[in-house]
Amino acid sequence: MSDYKTTLTGLKIWDGIADDYLADVDSITMTAHKLTAIGCTSDGTMSNSRQVDCSGLYAIPGLIDAHIHLVLDPEIKNALEQGLESADELMAKMEKRVGAMAAAGITTARDLGAGQWQELIVRDRIQRAELKGPRLVCSGQPITSPKGHCHFWGGEAETVEECLSVLDRQIEQGVDLIKVMATGGTMTPHSRPVDAQFDQNTMSKIVERSTEYHRHVAAHCHGTTGIHNAAFAGVRTIEHCSFVGENGWGADYDEAAVQKMVENETRVSPTINVGWSRFINNDKGPEKRVMENLTRLRKAGVKLIASTDAGIPNVFHHDLPKALPVFAHFANFTPVEALRSATSDCASAIGLGEITGTLRAGFEADMVLYDKDPLLDLSVLEHPVAVYGRGVLLSG
Repeated sequence: MSDYKTTLTGLKIWDGIADDYLADVDSITMTAHKLTAIGCTSDGTMSNSRQVDCSGLYAIPGLIDAHIHLVLDPEIKNALEQGLESADELMAKMEKRVGAMAAAGITTARDLGAGQWQELIVRDRIQRAELKGPRLVCSGQPITSPKGHCHFWGGEAETVEECLSVLDRQIEQGVDLIKVMATGGTMTPHSRPVDAQFDQNTMSKIVERSTEYHRHVAAHCHGTTGIHNAAFAGVRTIEHCSFVGENGWGADYDEAAVQKMVENETRVSPTINVGWSRFINNDKGPEKRVMENLTRLRKAGVKLIASTDAGIPNVFHHDLPKALPVFAHFANFTPVEALRSATSDCASAIGLGEITGTLRAGFEADMVLYDKDPLLDLSVLEHPVAVYGRGVLLSG
């Protein structure tokens, strides 16, 4: 069975990196989980395999959402009301969510917080091909301050030693990365996004211990002080990066922190979802400041990656395709740039740049097919014809 080959023919192929479709190739061959060849049907290199005619279709790498919460129900507005269902009910909901994500073309997602590690069970079931869904990279319980943002997930810590104890507990449970709440957040009562929850020394110790475990750190950062502490501690990704100051959202851009991000190749995950469309052409919203800050980040050399914070109120887990045009607006991305942020750039940022995010021989066979050109119109992403994850047809 490991030698069984399938070749998709007649495709226009975008590899996740180039500015346009690859020239002089029209076929992709898969063996087991891997892409084994990208070539041209007419040259005979795709012989000795089962061929599937995909004439007129466009192939791109599977989409990646760098920030989700699989356990959260987006239809529940009060965070403290989350998690009241039984374990069986929660598992059934998560199964539906990952199925919907896969059907939407999302083949990888990074889960950045939950309380009881149920998402790790889903991750492992998908890995064993017992359940259809995206590859999951999971952080477990976020490290947070006492009564701090998302403290209800069980990761409260005050001292450095307590923070490292929470971190060690996540490693024992088998997480793929570490999440730390560098600032307060909007979902948690009595938590202010502007406030830093840990000082730079504590953040640095968290990064050091994570590095010893060969895990990267994602830091929730709204307030500028927390962004500064996270950047100088050397986290891999800064989530939200809202530059919140006492004068409001996006009002406190920090040049020194941004320069440190560039030096450390820190990526920014702005969590711009489809709900942000309500801010477009809304003079009372943060549109102008957010666009200015994202433009400054890009000009400085910071890469932005696609993320939605799926699971928070009204942000559904399968809506990344709808979110990417909105993200493109705020980041001033071309369609190709937006797609890179959700494929090759995103894979690199979350530690999977050597296995996915790009259509290349030797990489895992994660791809989406469309009947219209997504490089011209991002709205095409809402209507995939077929989705493959690790060589398995997930939808279509």
